[in-house]
Amino acid sequence: MEERLIKETHTFWSKVWEYAKSIIIALAIALLIRTFVVQAFRIPSGSMIPTLLIGDHILVNKLSYRFGDPHRLDVAVFRFPLNPKKDYIKRVIGLPGDRVEVRNKVVFINGRPLREPYVQHTDSAIFPGAMQPRDNYGPVLVPKGHYFVLGDNRDSSYDSRFWGFVPRKAFIGKALIIYFSWNPHGSNPLHWVRWKRIGKIVR
Repeated sequence: MEERLIKETHTFWSKVWEYAKSIIIALAIALLIRTFVVQAFRIPSGSMIPTLLIGDHILVNKLSYRFGDPHRLDVAVFRFPLNPKKDYIKRVIGLPGDRVEVRNKVVFINGRPLREPYVQHTDSAIFPGAMQPRDNYGPVLVPKGHYFVLGDNRDSSYDSRFWGFVPRKAFIGKALIIYFSWNPHGSNPLHWVRWKRIGKIVR
């Protein structure tokens, strides 16, 4: 009887250890993926409307910038230069060595207007550069190893026009896909999920 009890106890703890090992391995793999491959982020503000809405949940490809540099028009996540504990998401506009200028809301790169079909303007007013840099800015030269970023919701975005350039080392990854979108408004909870946005590629 005692020997059987010992065997049953041993079998129980063996199963516990097997389950524990499986959980540990799964957590380790998840941690590695999050650290080096893909990370999930939630969009908390409207600075990237209409490309990204408040409540969008996105996956970010961290390998993009581990083996390569940001490209113009990438929608990128980076550590905010003025507070590295915060993550920001904006569109890469100016590359190292570019001459960037904003004239009456139009962005110029190296003297040529940039085609921006993704941009939203919500304010018809145009502020002179002497008042604030939102609508008229620069020209400035993007320093080596740095990038100039802007929000797609151009009149309501706190970006490089206000706080400067993003160093290369601050970039986390490129926005890849919207895997969930949540808008908890209205009386019908079935409408709180933006089903049509799920699976949308971020461009």
